[in-house]
Amino acid sequence: MSQTTPPSVAAPGMPVPGRFSVSSGAAARIAEIVAQQPQPEGLALRVSVLAGGCNGFQYQFKLETERADDDTIIERDGATVLVDPVSLDLLEGAELEFVDKLMGAHFTVSNPNAASSCGCGTSFSLA
Repeated sequence: MSQTTPPSVAAPGMPVPGRFSVSSGAAARIAEIVAQQPQPEGLALRVSVLAGGCNGFQYQFKLETERADDDTIIERDGATVLVDPVSLDLLEGAELEFVDKLMGAHFTVSNPNAASSCGCGTSFSLA
C-alpha cells in the first residue's frame, strides 16, 4: 500500500520534523522537468539511496511512472516524489532541494544523518 506524505503539517513550505521533505524550489523544478517530457502523465521523481559512491552511499534521482506498493509518495506544488522504504529510513529528516549556481544546477539532499559527504554532493557516509 502506498503512503502519501504531506509536504507539511505545521505550516506550508516547512519540512515535517523526522520526515523526508521536498523544498518548494525542488518541487518547481521537478514539475518543470516533467512538463517538458513527451509523455508527462504519471511521471514522478524517484529518490533512492544506493550503496556505493565515494563515501559508502549515494543518491540517485530518476524519472519514472512505476510505483511500488510500499513507496512513500510525496506531493508538493504539482510535483510527485517517490521513495522506497529502505531509502526513506536513510533520508529521515532530510530535504530534497534544487540548487542553481554558476557552476551548475542540480538536485541535492540536505541530510542530517550524513556524517560526511563528498565534493560531488551525491555521496555520503553515516556516523
